[in-house]
Amino acid sequence: MPIAADRMNRLVESQTLALAAKVRQLKAQGLEVYSFTLGEPDFDTPDHIRTAAMEAIRRGETHYPPVAGIPALRQAVADFYQREFGLSYPASQVLISTGAKQSLINVLMSLVNPGQEVILPTPYWVSYLPMTLMCEGTPVFIEAKDENGLKITPEQLEGAITPHTKLFLFNSPSNPTGAVYTEAETETLVQVLEKHPHVYILADEIYSLIRFGGGYKSIASFDSIRDRVILINGVSKAFAMTGWRIGVTIAVPEIIQLCERFQGQVTSGACSIAQHAAATAFASPLEPTYEMVKAFQARRDEALRIFAQEMPDMRLTQPEGAFYLYPNVSAYFGKKTPNGHLIENADQLAEYLVESVRVVTVPGTAFGTNQHIRLSYACAMEDLTKGLMRMAEGLAQLR
Repeated sequence: MPIAADRMNRLVESQTLALAAKVRQLKAQGLEVYSFTLGEPDFDTPDHIRTAAMEAIRRGETHYPPVAGIPALRQAVADFYQREFGLSYPASQVLISTGAKQSLINVLMSLVNPGQEVILPTPYWVSYLPMTLMCEGTPVFIEAKDENGLKITPEQLEGAITPHTKLFLFNSPSNPTGAVYTEAETETLVQVLEKHPHVYILADEIYSLIRFGGGYKSIASFDSIRDRVILINGVSKAFAMTGWRIGVTIAVPEIIQLCERFQGQVTSGACSIAQHAAATAFASPLEPTYEMVKAFQARRDEALRIFAQEMPDMRLTQPEGAFYLYPNVSAYFGKKTPNGHLIENADQLAEYLVESVRVVTVPGTAFGTNQHIRLSYACAMEDLTKGLMRMAEGLAQLR
């Protein structure tokens, strides 16, 4: 009799976490490795946020918090969305979880019945598909093509919706592509969703503050569908608080109540100290975030320059947010390594880069595509430039 429950057959290991473990293993062997794997800002949590956590400890804020989150944080999130995005929500429509991953699975487990369809634009973040399968939903994929800036079109969305569709999972700015839908592009998708009132929109906005241009507008800004939009956010990216594990859900009361009930049986409330720190993060001026975004943009621009100069065969859409590059590497398929091995796909190319020049990237198969690799530039500029030059050297050896 097998040990594992059947549901575990639908759950694969996160490829980004597996590669991060491989990087640690290589470094432990004393090897010089350039890793572009994890989407984690290389900045420390700002001092004022850390101070808020220490003050909370001194006050004795170390007891069980409410399942839905401490009132100060729920209010701070509501105020933040009003201030930054012009969206008015009462604190009662905010739910605090242990990271945005939990926020996402709360929604999927609370809303999706077995067999109901979840629309996933590809490429998608690594956990969207396993989470959909975990709740026995049926994934429906829409390919975001290079020629469309790695964004889906309204025609594609219209074609994917059926009477069985329950959720449309929308991620802008995007992980893994860095694509940001403009207000006009978002509006064309909204016009499609207006015609299908049975479809809910799960909007992952974890990178909403990491943008390099104008024109962004939250999909919840459109009144015609707002009651069906479920917003997901958190503190990991914009506030450099990955280890604090605080996620946010904003939705109509009925959905918040469902997610709170589910969370209450799984983890209960998120860490009380982290919640007090997050309340300060959301309530404070965003200058540290803006400085971090400036650094990300400078790295992006330098990376684009190196790609254009040293790796012109790659098709690379300029990212307008987050901190990822998602080049199409199919120009290298059919070439051979110095050892005579044929490169037939992105997985093999990524493996070759690790073995030949110790540059670690994430193959696009982790995100639902087979012609791309993802590189995170959430690393020091020096490491970025050296790593990309090493990558170019490795690619130049392919024939």
